[in-house]
Amino acid sequence: MYGIIVQVVVDANREDEARKILHDMVVPQARTRPGFTAGYWLRSLDDNVLRAVQIYDSDDTARAAAEHIRSAGAPPGAPVTLQSVDIYEVLARA
Repeated sequence: MYGIIVQVVVDANREDEARKILHDMVVPQARTRPGFTAGYWLRSLDDNVLRAVQIYDSDDTARAAAEHIRSAGAPPGAPVTLQSVDIYEVLARA
């Protein structure tokens, strides 16, 4: 298994809008990506950082998903700013 970690910064004044987009668009789109097996979207309690951890069944599907996210980025005017997209090999799970 392989995972990608996506980090965005949420505009503090538009958090409700960001949450709606997450639930209405981002999560449903992630579920349709080839090889997607699980996803978690985590919001920091101390600041406006949101991290997504998405798990894929292979290196190829994780790389394709990461490239798609990088190339799409956040749309102009979105309530978030894309900071990073990184790919990892899953070594263990509990």
